[in-house]
Amino acid sequence: MKQGGEGLEAKDQKILDEILESHSYDQTAVIGIMQDIQKVYRYLPEEMLCYIAKKLHLSEAKVYGVATFYENFSLEPKGKYIIKICDGTACHVRQSTAILDEIRGFLGVTGAKPTTEDMMFTVETVSCLGACGLAPVCTVNDVVHPAMTPEKARALIQELKESPEAGEEANDEN
Repeated sequence: MKQGGEGLEAKDQKILDEILESHSYDQTAVIGIMQDIQKVYRYLPEEMLCYIAKKLHLSEAKVYGVATFYENFSLEPKGKYIIKICDGTACHVRQSTAILDEIRGFLGVTGAKPTTEDMMFTVETVSCLGACGLAPVCTVNDVVHPAMTPEKARALIQELKESPEAGEEANDEN
């Protein structure tokens, strides 16, 4: 890990300082701080973990331990649209695997490489989304899409690709 967040750009340091200040530089708020960082960057970059460790007077190992303990934190960049396909029992018996295969094939991603090159989509499987009565389900940025089929999944991805916000944000980030 890079000591103390070396290599951070000034704009990123400013964003991190604002997040830290909003949490009063409170060590006990490290989870909330990481959540706020992940909202902005869609993952937790290593140099940012080092920076907050230094600013909170915590060891980098402690901060990294928290980041790796909780499943909702990601140390890898994720796409604008995070698609989670449920593979719990109810969804699995209703063919969630076919939906997963359709989405992965359509986007050209795999389990080992879940994010598209353009950083628009990340595809993940989860054990349960808690919507068994609506199975099979998937979520897009935590919005539940019930009674999914491979055809509905393809249409949903196409709709997201064609939405005006998709192109605008992708252009803004470059």
